[in-house]
Amino acid sequence: MLKYLTQIWNSPDLRKKILFTLAILIIYRFLAHITVPGADIEALQAMSQQSSDLLDMFSLLTGGGTENFSIVLMGISPYINASIIIQLLTVVIPRLENLSKEGEQGRKKINSYTRWLTLPLAFLQSYGMILLLNSQAQIPIIADINNPGVILPAMLTITAGTILLVWLGEQITEKGIGNGISLIIFASILARVPTMVGKSLYLAQDDETKLMPFILMVLVTLILLVIVVLFTEAERRIPLTYAGRGVKAKTEQAYLPMKINQAGMIPIIFAVALISFPGILGSFLASAKSESLQTFGSTVTALFQAGTTLYLLFYFLLVIGFTYFYVSITFNPVQVAENIQKRGGYIPGIRPGKQTSEYLGKVSKRLTLFGALFLAFIAISPMAIQIIFQSAAIGSVPLLISGAGIIIIVGVVLELIRQINAQLIMHDYSKFY
Repeated sequence: MLKYLTQIWNSPDLRKKILFTLAILIIYRFLAHITVPGADIEALQAMSQQSSDLLDMFSLLTGGGTENFSIVLMGISPYINASIIIQLLTVVIPRLENLSKEGEQGRKKINSYTRWLTLPLAFLQSYGMILLLNSQAQIPIIADINNPGVILPAMLTITAGTILLVWLGEQITEKGIGNGISLIIFASILARVPTMVGKSLYLAQDDETKLMPFILMVLVTLILLVIVVLFTEAERRIPLTYAGRGVKAKTEQAYLPMKINQAGMIPIIFAVALISFPGILGSFLASAKSESLQTFGSTVTALFQAGTTLYLLFYFLLVIGFTYFYVSITFNPVQVAENIQKRGGYIPGIRPGKQTSEYLGKVSKRLTLFGALFLAFIAISPMAIQIIFQSAAIGSVPLLISGAGIIIIVGVVLELIRQINAQLIMHDYSKFY
């Protein structure tokens, strides 16, 4: 390990990229502690003391931005939403589909569309987030919310914070190491872990029965990390044979790697957005003037509260459904079969063309089933384990990392390792020139 770190430090280009990335992430964490002007500090302190599963879920991906009511309150969630919308539109709109096939220039154009779409989404989402946090706080964080002179500056500030984060993420991608957007989410999740550990240890000081659940939760988190690493790297290798040219040319053997988890994090992002909607709606209705709406809102909030049986069941099914949906629009077996045939390749025992596409479609569906069950299991496992602990009278502690957070952390770390290793190989080759 020490030798590996020494190699990284001795590579000037890699060292500069890593230091640049760390500097940007430090700036991001500094921004996460700057409160939106006009926010009530006392209301923020009162809100941070009360426990809310809904706020914890939002705060997880914003690195505590909801607790501080910071200028980067929404993190980069509007950009993620815009990316998903553009990706879905690419399948529907022929012009966007053609752009996606035009290589680097097409990718830059699509990224430009994504950034422009992020702006109105961030502006609209900022209003919803302010309303949500105001409804959760005992004292209004933003007073006189119906006054445009009060609400508009706050919305513009939060929107500007999101756009700034997107720009910082792009700077990391261009001049640093790794994917900037993923690293910002990664930093957000890790920034929350020390707070959760400190809170759990503080509770254990007053009540020793809290210590055992904390130790067990740490062990479970490590086990889940190992499982996620294994499944993330797992793939089905389909053998390919490429015919050689010339009379005495030999055939070349290769393989087509197909990941078990083909959809990545996207299904969980979709599922979280939908499963959290009833809770958000219930929170708004619970503060309505009509008694019937208040009753309905309280019922919806109770049914879809994080950790309930109905919540876990819907969450599990939504992740599976969105996994199939996302893979169906991103993996085209007909196109893959055509590309293999154009390069003079074929799958041994399978005819090129239609039979190859049908075979790839079958393999993809089977892998998607395992991948969907894996994602759904990881997504609900921390909450399910807490319920098991409580039913077994072991006790419960706050979650260190959610299932979605574990998948993000593993994906980002593995990608970072690949890029660092690639940079080290380039550094070694440059010595010979």
